[in-house]
Amino acid sequence: MQTLRHNLIAILYLALLLPILGGCQTEPARPDIDPPAAVQKPVELTLHDHTRTDPYYWLNDRDNPEVIAYIEAENDYLRQMMAHTDDFQDQLFEEMRGRIKEDDSSVPVRIDSFYYYTRFEEGGEYPLYVRKKGSLEADEEIILNASEMGDGRTYFQVMNTSVSPDHRYLAFAIDTVGRRVSTLFVKNLETGELLEDVIQNVTGNMAWANDNRTIFYTRQHPTTLRSYQTFRHTLGSDPATSELVYQEDDETFTTYVYRTKSQAYVGIGSISTVSTENRVLSADNPGGQFRVIQARERDHEYYLDHYGDHFYIKTNMDARNFRLMRTPVNNTDKASWQEVIPHREDVLFEDMEIFKDHLVVEERTDGLPRIRIIKWESFEDHNLTFDEPAYYATLSGNPEYDTDMVRYVYTSLTTPMSTYDYNMNTRERELLKRTEVLGGFDPDNYVTERMHALTDDGIRVPVSVVYRQGYRNDGSQPLLVYGYGSYGYPMEPYFSSSRLSLLDRGFAYAIAHIRGGQEMGREWYEDGKLFNKMNTFTDFINVTEHLQTQGFGSPGNTFAFGGSAGGLLVGAVANMRPDLYHGIIAAVPFVDVVTTMLDDSIPLTTGEYDEWGNPNEPDYYEYMLSYSPYDNVQAMDYPHMLITSGLHDSQVQYFEPTKWTAKLREMKTDNNYLYLHTNMDAGHGGASGRFRQFRETALIYAFMFDLTGITK
Repeated sequence: MQTLRHNLIAILYLALLLPILGGCQTEPARPDIDPPAAVQKPVELTLHDHTRTDPYYWLNDRDNPEVIAYIEAENDYLRQMMAHTDDFQDQLFEEMRGRIKEDDSSVPVRIDSFYYYTRFEEGGEYPLYVRKKGSLEADEEIILNASEMGDGRTYFQVMNTSVSPDHRYLAFAIDTVGRRVSTLFVKNLETGELLEDVIQNVTGNMAWANDNRTIFYTRQHPTTLRSYQTFRHTLGSDPATSELVYQEDDETFTTYVYRTKSQAYVGIGSISTVSTENRVLSADNPGGQFRVIQARERDHEYYLDHYGDHFYIKTNMDARNFRLMRTPVNNTDKASWQEVIPHREDVLFEDMEIFKDHLVVEERTDGLPRIRIIKWESFEDHNLTFDEPAYYATLSGNPEYDTDMVRYVYTSLTTPMSTYDYNMNTRERELLKRTEVLGGFDPDNYVTERMHALTDDGIRVPVSVVYRQGYRNDGSQPLLVYGYGSYGYPMEPYFSSSRLSLLDRGFAYAIAHIRGGQEMGREWYEDGKLFNKMNTFTDFINVTEHLQTQGFGSPGNTFAFGGSAGGLLVGAVANMRPDLYHGIIAAVPFVDVVTTMLDDSIPLTTGEYDEWGNPNEPDYYEYMLSYSPYDNVQAMDYPHMLITSGLHDSQVQYFEPTKWTAKLREMKTDNNYLYLHTNMDAGHGGASGRFRQFRETALIYAFMFDLTGITK
């Protein structure tokens, strides 16, 4: 670790940097008001001869005016306490918005004779869905104007769009609440008229049959919001008469519909944490019966696509990191499966894209993604190469089957999202578009690193770091550490233009690729779930300690940030090692683990027993209770904390962060700031719209800047 030497050059350098970092500022004026205090109404919860007393259980009732009054009081308290940053938040918002090219468009994707893309108009919160026929020089046709439809709404989200095989109809689903319950519409693209086929209370997941008249769609359970039913609807018929073709009765599974890339089959997938099942139907025979590819088995996951006379199946059968098999379409019993790509202990098989002459595979090795090109005829292969130490690359926009071009996107902590076409024969690549960042962005002003932190049990955890040139590794400049570590979701080191507002004010930003994700293969995921969940939290702590040892931040200027299951992460860490952090941001945090997982009426609960455990079993109850942030709030000093929530959140119910805030207020022994911000018009993803999201980002950044003396 480098130290600051007391010489003239260092003193002059520090003097120049202090205006950027804010220096030693006097405490800003805040109103002398007491924070809200939720009324305690103790409820005893007894299980396995153990009783927990929950004084804030009553906050679970969103229809209770007293609950809404408390939430609004917390919002008012935050507004008053942060009012001195209002102008700064406005500045940050305009700064982040100013980096976005407002009149922008996506790279067109060719499907048959049409080119489909989205574009934004200046000032528009939502995109226009458009297409051109025949060539990119043809006249543009607006097929869906989401900007116009969403104008004036407090929340608006196009959940999905799907064009019929003959390109005549557009099916689309819209959510206007934020609870991910949608309404499905169908538009005649030849006449511009909306059909009377309006279907309420659907997931937004849909698939067309080849007759261009039949749509398969899925619906949630009205209470748990578990996607559990698949319907068949024929255009022109009464939506109330849609035929239920499949119902998933196992409460640990959800279901979805899809089409194979060949367009030959419609599929229904059933998926749990550790098992899947697929059934298919010829897309040319939409009125027929679905047949099961392979019956579900505990701990067997498989996913399929179609090519020629075979189904190609990604499976973890005798292959923890998955392998690729194939089976004839008329004989799908496991005994007929033949291996195409074998299992490898050091390579995670993630996904595939099938072309006429090539198979393209997405893999992950040493924590980094890899795109592998394989010729069907000879099975010769090569990998696409990428130069940066930490990056993300994935296939995107490849509906065509008979082509030598594969499209992928690439990004890193210093490289904006970039779309490439790659010729699989000549190995030439063409950059089609790199997201333009306005405001004088120069990637050479920033540095990205990849390092490893050693855990207490001897595991090397990857860490991706980015900072602006000139960052001093002496602990004097602030650090934000982000983590997730659940469900096997890897946290990719992608570019964020809004993050520049942090980096340009002296922050370093680090992603802790902790166990519970899948960056290092399936074992990495399994070592951070169920009875191994504690590894997720201790990994994050070890990463923070490593970064601070390397001169990135210090306990007095380090912040932790996590959302949803990442909110559980930082909530647990706040109880375990509050001394490592100056502040913690927990976005829509899953923190009342035991109570939530005991309530099978709450969305997601039954489907996640294999992720967290089932606390109806004594061993899981005891283990989950050992780390549940809400249950482990103690009478001790906590860092400054900003907690966010969405009143209509369908994934982490609003009452979890609300109860946690109330209990922290009751128990903590410090005078540090504790804020709860509840978006009254949104769900799990926060505010909708292209720019509105920056308001919440500006609040989070202002919270950290305020605590580090950065005022401009």
